[in-house]
Amino acid sequence: MNGDAARTVLDLFHGARLTPTQRRIAHSLVEHAAKAAYLSAAEVADLAGVSQPSVTRFAMALGYEGYPALRRRLRELTGDAPEAAAEGNAMQLAVRAETEHLSRLHDQLARLDDVERAAQLLINSRPLPVLGLRAAAPLAGYFGYFAAKVHPDVRVLDSGGTPLLDRIDQARAAGADALLAVVLPRYPRESLEAIAEAKRAGYAVVAITDSAVSPVADRADVVLPAAVGTQLVFDLHTGPMAMAMVLLQAMCDAAPEPVQRRLEEFEATAARRHIFMA
Repeated sequence: MNGDAARTVLDLFHGARLTPTQRRIAHSLVEHAAKAAYLSAAEVADLAGVSQPSVTRFAMALGYEGYPALRRRLRELTGDAPEAAAEGNAMQLAVRAETEHLSRLHDQLARLDDVERAAQLLINSRPLPVLGLRAAAPLAGYFGYFAAKVHPDVRVLDSGGTPLLDRIDQARAAGADALLAVVLPRYPRESLEAIAEAKRAGYAVVAITDSAVSPVADRADVVLPAAVGTQLVFDLHTGPMAMAMVLLQAMCDAAPEPVQRRLEEFEATAARRHIFMA
């Protein structure tokens, strides 16, 4: 995907207050930025999984008379020709789409301001809560597993219910001042409620999510977007996983001496206990 086209399309939605359905439409247009200006309202509706009238209301929410006016504006801004039809079976196309997501992430990381700001917030939080519910739980656990090698107190919050808010309060009472939230489609309501509670408690919130217009975007202090694959029955999280590891690397870079000491201590313990085969 053309990274410049994606940023141009995204700029159209910046600052707009959109409903969850309208965010899905915006996300679909960003995902298909290179051909967005040539899609019909029906095609956009099909990509986003919404009704055609929803696409019209979306355009009007952005200040246009209807979708045709929005499409004309997209053509003026992008000037892109439609993408050539991709070749391959459905599985190949899904994997190819992931390479496009990673390419866009590569372009996005040309500026590391947000990543570095997030890393500073997280590496200095004691303890460090990592929130991830439902589809995001495995990624929260993956991040937490490796983060625990370089951070003295990582607390993965991957189950909901009233104990979740208790654990957020307990971490805050123990000194935590920043929280990492992984929020992926279909955006669990409980995740958003937990983030709102964390903000009320005084946390700075760093969010890894699929899009800069996801529901968590206006609730977090730092948003690190990475697109998910949507061409299979269940989403592919290659992009968010890459972003999580980039963030962890930035945390290591933010405190090199303590991180190196903890890594050496872990390696010594692993060798003494014969934890690994190699």
